Amino acid sequence: MRDYVGVPRVASLRLSPDGTRLVSVVQSLNPDGRSYGTSLWEIPLDGRSPYRLTRSVKGEAGAEFTAGGDVLFGSRRPDPTAKDPGDPDGEVPALWLLPMGGGEARQVASRPGGIAGFATGGSVVVFGSDVLAGDEATEADRRKARKDAGISAILHESYPVRYWDHDLGPGETRLFAGVLGEDRLTGIRDLTPEPGKALGNASYEVLPDGGTVVTTWTVPLPGGELRTELVAIETADGGARRVLAGQDGHDFEGPLAVSPDGRLVACVRSGHASVTEIPEVTLWIVDLETGEGHAAGGDLWPSDMVWAPDSASLYVAADHLGRRPVFRVPADGSEPVRLTPDDAAYSSLNAAPDGSLYALRSAVDRPAGPVRITTGGTGAVEELPSPAPALELPGTLTEVTATADDGAEIRAWLVLPEGASAENPAPFLLWIHGGPLSSWNDWSWRWNPWIMARQGYAVLLPDPCLSTGYGPEMIRRGWADWGPRTHADLMAITDAALERPEVDAARTAAMGGSFGGYMANWVAGHTDRFKAIVTHASLWHLDQFAGTTDASMYWQREFGKPGTELYTKLSPHLSLDRITTPMLVIHGDKDYRVPIGEGLRLWWDLQRTGVESKFLYFPDENHWVLKPGNAVVWYETVLAFLAQHVLGQEWKRPESLS
Repeated sequence: MRDYVGVPRVASLRLSPDGTRLVSVVQSLNPDGRSYGTSLWEIPLDGRSPYRLTRSVKGEAGAEFTAGGDVLFGSRRPDPTAKDPGDPDGEVPALWLLPMGGGEARQVASRPGGIAGFATGGSVVVFGSDVLAGDEATEADRRKARKDAGISAILHESYPVRYWDHDLGPGETRLFAGVLGEDRLTGIRDLTPEPGKALGNASYEVLPDGGTVVTTWTVPLPGGELRTELVAIETADGGARRVLAGQDGHDFEGPLAVSPDGRLVACVRSGHASVTEIPEVTLWIVDLETGEGHAAGGDLWPSDMVWAPDSASLYVAADHLGRRPVFRVPADGSEPVRLTPDDAAYSSLNAAPDGSLYALRSAVDRPAGPVRITTGGTGAVEELPSPAPALELPGTLTEVTATADDGAEIRAWLVLPEGASAENPAPFLLWIHGGPLSSWNDWSWRWNPWIMARQGYAVLLPDPCLSTGYGPEMIRRGWADWGPRTHADLMAITDAALERPEVDAARTAAMGGSFGGYMANWVAGHTDRFKAIVTHASLWHLDQFAGTTDASMYWQREFGKPGTELYTKLSPHLSLDRITTPMLVIHGDKDYRVPIGEGLRLWWDLQRTGVESKFLYFPDENHWVLKPGNAVVWYETVLAFLAQHVLGQEWKRPESLS
């Protein structure tokens, strides 16, 4: 496990405007062994080995090329040239520039509330920053006064109040624009005075001439509801704003992509769901001059996109049948064409002027690495040297299908450990994905089945109803029927996997996180076929969850108002009296997506009813477990729990917890 958490991870790619340089952000273990850091790496396009560009204690992230070929990045590193360090503790990130011709990086912009995210167009740089309302000249002093006085309180007057693992406020996110000069950004101006919460988690892109930034803009509605629009803001003085796309019952969201000719912007349009309606999602293209928009790409649900150099089509990565291929999507709305024929999942798309495409390629059995894709003909994929080492996996990956009771085909990936055979069948783990609108189609550093395979387990990774990449009907099958319909699909594909001679049908367990944890809880209350169940960051009491999660309005759309029929029909806690399977409950206290109350109540309910159970609690983790040491604890505890109940071994407390 220690070796696993120490493997470097390629996080993103950025191609220079002229197509001659490729830069990656790489995450790796810090020297203290207790945290991760990030750095920038150059990936030569002539086959030479990648080399590191930056090195600092605080790390670097968010690489973007300027029009002139310099590299912008964010970092909390101290500025050695500053007369007043301003932030000696490195609590807020600033904007830095690494010159194309070499030399030391220099800080080009900073703000009292830090700089989070940036985009470029021409000589203009647009960046986001957290701002306290009031006199800008006194903001740094007011922030210091709050800190010195020990004030952490936030007075909220609108929803939401927190996101994922952090509180919202007391500041608000604003967009600023400046012109990149020789040493600094000059003429920095606030484009969005008093935006409220409109720019929280916004996606934005700058037009090629730098004159306009296109951004998502969240609008508050009565009853705590929200709607996200697409707006254009002029970067010159005045910052005139106009709505490009806004529609009742719909969100216009990222990822965003502006065409090279500056005429069109692509985004994702999502219809608001209801108890009876699924969230219809499509690629949406807007004419920046007229505001007219239209759908493209059919049923594709884009996860990443970039325009082709001629502005006539986009390259889009989207879930598809347990993979995430790249498609060419014509801007006129005609049929998309799949480019990549393999089983991989693509991300971080970059289009080169010569028509080739650079991307990260990963898969269930492959961590992300850089590739070059030929966009004409067969879509050939060429692997490039990677800053991260290749991994040898302890087993093989195969595909399994089954027919559900309603006739639908259910498919899954099956990880088989080395040595599994009819004479030596492997114990079995059903691993249920989160979402629920998601798919097992990519490598995961958080919940990795190959660690379980290293310990001899066969791991089934199914895509039941509500999984993406199978068209809207697959989602519709499970809508407003989370537990019953998904459970039936999972049992059908489990039965098919257990028919294989390499898998031991007598030694089985089920596990999952988030929605997968919800389903693990549901499975526990509706069958006793498994020897053990692991439930991570799981939904337990739906009425409680829907009012305490960080996006209650989303769940109210799907389940209806609290106390209505679906909360009773679909809440796992109502089957508590039927649970007999030993359960391991895992939860992080900083999880605002599925708040800790779910884990605490589940743990208490299991304890008071006498179900054999353990509770692995992380005071400082969110919905995921990200710290290296905690990741080791997570796997060691899960494996110890499974060894006890699936393999019949004596319980042994993990050494990492001693």
